[in-house]
Amino acid sequence: PLLLPYLSKTTGMVSDLSVPSSASVQIQVEPVGRWFEAYVRRRNRNASVSFQELEEEAESSEESEDEEFQLEEYPMLRTLDPKDWKNQDHYAVLGLPHLRYKATQKQIKAAHKGIVLKHHPDKRKAAGEQIVEGDNDYFTCITKAIEILSDPVKRRAFDSVDPTFDNAVPSKSEGKENFTEVFSPVFERNARWSSKKHVPLLGTMESSFEEVDNFYSFWYNFDSWREFSYLDEEEKEKAECRDERRWIEKQNRASRAQRKKEEMNRIRTLVDTAYSCDPRIKKFKEEEKARKESEKKAKVEAKKREQEEKERARQAELEAARLAKAKEEEEAKQVAQQAKKEKEIQKKAIKKERQKLRTTCKNWNYFADDEADSVKMMEEVEKLCDRLELTSLQSLNEILASGSKEDSKVAVEKQVQEVNAQLQREKEAEVQMRQAARGGGGKGWNEEDLQLLIKAVNLFPAGTNARWEVIANYMNLHSTSGTKRTAKDVINKAKNLQRLDPVQKDEINRKAFEKFKKEHGAVAPTIDNAVPSERFDGDTASWTTEEQKLLEQALKTYPVSTPERWEKIAAAVPGRSKKDCMKRYKVRRCAAPYGFWSRRHRSSFRFSLSRQGVANFSINLYQSSRLNIGAAR
Repeated sequence: PLLLPYLSKTTGMVSDLSVPSSASVQIQVEPVGRWFEAYVRRRNRNASVSFQELEEEAESSEESEDEEFQLEEYPMLRTLDPKDWKNQDHYAVLGLPHLRYKATQKQIKAAHKGIVLKHHPDKRKAAGEQIVEGDNDYFTCITKAIEILSDPVKRRAFDSVDPTFDNAVPSKSEGKENFTEVFSPVFERNARWSSKKHVPLLGTMESSFEEVDNFYSFWYNFDSWREFSYLDEEEKEKAECRDERRWIEKQNRASRAQRKKEEMNRIRTLVDTAYSCDPRIKKFKEEEKARKESEKKAKVEAKKREQEEKERARQAELEAARLAKAKEEEEAKQVAQQAKKEKEIQKKAIKKERQKLRTTCKNWNYFADDEADSVKMMEEVEKLCDRLELTSLQSLNEILASGSKEDSKVAVEKQVQEVNAQLQREKEAEVQMRQAARGGGGKGWNEEDLQLLIKAVNLFPAGTNARWEVIANYMNLHSTSGTKRTAKDVINKAKNLQRLDPVQKDEINRKAFEKFKKEHGAVAPTIDNAVPSERFDGDTASWTTEEQKLLEQALKTYPVSTPERWEKIAAAVPGRSKKDCMKRYKVRRCAAPYGFWSRRHRSSFRFSLSRQGVANFSINLYQSSRLNIGAAR
């Protein structure tokens, strides 16, 4: 026979109908799928209910929710014009004028289902009613209503321009008599536009200052989600081209912004009117005034107490700082003493281990048979004593104490080799550092070659064809060392010079300047008292330095556009006529076509040459306003 197992609700046992009860087998069953959901619900409710019963309960609850609201037939539904769908009340079309924006999507769908079953063209046609063909039938209004109300974005746009909403703002005269009765429903009505939840209420006359302040702070910073895209006069979908769509979008944005501005002005007017009429604000202001007066009276006493407390705190801080400093000094002293003790212990231990090593090696005659080897090993042992640390000395002494002579000799020689290798590495590193400090390079570079390289680099700047080959040839031609340089040698040395530290650069520049001074020692150190040249014909009368200065100052004082310029210049130079001044100006202009050098220019020239060196002097001259003058001089 066929075996039919079943699942017990209470015990969870699987039984076999064909087997006697004495032969029943108990099996652990794990529910899955919808049976698992039913199990969880039973456990949470602490009841044993079947899955079918739970499904029936859910269906009954859904039916009860559908029955919570009643549809209201819109009497003007059959007279609606489908072409004027934008001005119709979509909630009234679906029979939900009493719920409006509070209606859920489930209620909207249920209302649409009910009204479709009644007004669908097929239903009416079957009942013998005359049907208008196409989109001219009023059923199009029902379709448009569900299309807008089922879309959250479109529904929000329609709710923003709800035709049943009262936008009125009470006047001051209405609010002064019955403030809460007049303004409370207005604020509750406008709270639906708030983007934030938990909108504070207006409250009563007994509301606290915090509640009133929170209320007005919220409404003065009111953030409205209300937007007016539903009232757009043009639809960009009807545009024929992209430019027309952009124009429509621009017009719509301007219209929405204007309406949004009017809406915010309306809210601000409402809040301002309520604030000016609120009797609680007047009461709070009077209380605040009294509180400030009392605070002002107590301020002098509080300030006096504060000064006393500050003085006590300052004294306490000084005392605490003194104690802390004394404690720190004591702790530092103890730490120093402890470190000194540890250092002394370390020093004694090292000294002891060194003496132990010397004694052991001496007892074994320094592991040598003749005197020369013994002396050599003695030097190596002294080197070990100087280089090895405490732990290394202790390890070596332990090996010497426990091992034979041969083992000890091997250990000492191994340690000597390690120390010598370390000394060799340090020596090589020091040699490399010295070579790097001198500039390095594949071939020796003396000071003359370095200066010649710097000169060649400035003489042949970047952009010169085969620049480094040209620089190498220039150096090979002018160098007195006789060393032939390649382009690679010149590049490497130039890079090394760029990587030099500022101290080395200053040293090179100092040597270059000394060489420059040595080569040009015959040049006069100053020209402040130099006598003007008289080599030009016609300038027979010599001009003194003071007259030259007066002439230069007059030339600056009276520019070319000055009327009767040379008469005024001659008047500024005593003892000189107009003709003398003009001739002197022409002579000096021919002698110095780039202008006169002042004392400041000469000082700057010398300072730049001494500070920057020959290597960088040409660059400084290029950046200077006296480049051409420097070339002429």
